[in-house]
Amino acid sequence: MLALVTYDVSVSDKAGRTRLRKVSKVCQNYGQRVQNSVFECIVDNTQLTELKIKLLEIIDTNVDSLRVYNIGNNHKNKVEHFGTKKALDLEDVLLF
Repeated sequence: MLALVTYDVSVSDKAGRTRLRKVSKVCQNYGQRVQNSVFECIVDNTQLTELKIKLLEIIDTNVDSLRVYNIGNNHKNKVEHFGTKKALDLEDVLLF
């Protein structure tokens, strides 16, 4: 299924900048960045739960914001893209 993860981490201090880097690294392990603070992640239910737990351990809910949208398995019919930075199809074959 496709999950969309968005976050807004307060970077007014060093701790916030550290949290921002940590959130980004965790998200990169599950998906691809499609905007500055937006990741598309192809995950199953267990991985999505694991991802949310890891992110909630990092963010400070008093000053940061995290949103997770479960788009589901039929996501190719639900997502439209316009403009630059066309995303890779994470379910397609990748050649290096």
